[in-house]
Amino acid sequence: MERFGYSDDELLTLPLSYRADLLAGRAALVSGAGTGIGKAIAVTLGRLGARLVICGRKPEKLEATEALLKRAGAEVLPHALSIRDPEAVAGLLDAAKARFGGIDMLVNNAGGQFPQAAIDFSPKGFNAVVDTNLSGTWYMMQAAARQWRDRSAPGAIVNIVAVVGRGMPGVAHTCAARAGVIALSKTVATEWAPLGIRVNCVAPGIIATEGMNVYPDEARRAMPDTNLMRRFGTALDVAELVVHLAGPAGNFITGEVVHVDGGNQIWGDQWTIPRPDWYTTPQESPFPGR
Repeated sequence: MERFGYSDDELLTLPLSYRADLLAGRAALVSGAGTGIGKAIAVTLGRLGARLVICGRKPEKLEATEALLKRAGAEVLPHALSIRDPEAVAGLLDAAKARFGGIDMLVNNAGGQFPQAAIDFSPKGFNAVVDTNLSGTWYMMQAAARQWRDRSAPGAIVNIVAVVGRGMPGVAHTCAARAGVIALSKTVATEWAPLGIRVNCVAPGIIATEGMNVYPDEARRAMPDTNLMRRFGTALDVAELVVHLAGPAGNFITGEVVHVDGGNQIWGDQWTIPRPDWYTTPQESPFPGR
């Protein structure tokens, strides 16, 4: 059976592709750092010398990531909040400025969704996903950009999105929100270039984290067949790409969407809910011809 996620010891010891002091002297803010991809990104940045501000909704999960970062020798400021609250987000950036003099990079990883047929979404459920994944990401981007502008300092933003170019049945709400983040990122990459602010997106495909447990067994078993590599990716695959884009190696990259999906965006049909019989057995079309 597929094991989803790394142990803490693995996050601290897995070989990295970068030199250990690559991000020394830099400060990074990672949202959704309590679990999964966000936790792996935060620990990877910390292992490379970055000082960390980590945020999320659940203090106990942030405390666990904080302890792990301290084991890695990183300075860390945990801050619990909902990114759906723009005033709380402004307070988070103020706290980062007070502790570290500001941040150099922002990784917007916080988000979430639940698998459900779109026809059954309630207004509350749809709005909750869009509020977190799109509006919350925007509040973080704008607050960071304003601080960089006011400090006359450059900055780098990496937004974790999803592979949405061909749709993803079962999570139409997050597809709508993530597509919005992509369009938003390309737009402000243009507006904010004169400020020295780079904005890029990373689109993970199926990544083996505990987040996979929200999907039905049938959908999860079928997922490795939806990409050319025929397997799950790892959180470290995403984290090391974030390092590249946010760090010095990415200093001439902005306005891009980089997929970490084993080729799913060019091949494969990814469902997060069981496929209807329409797609698996011969059917008579209900749609009349002309």
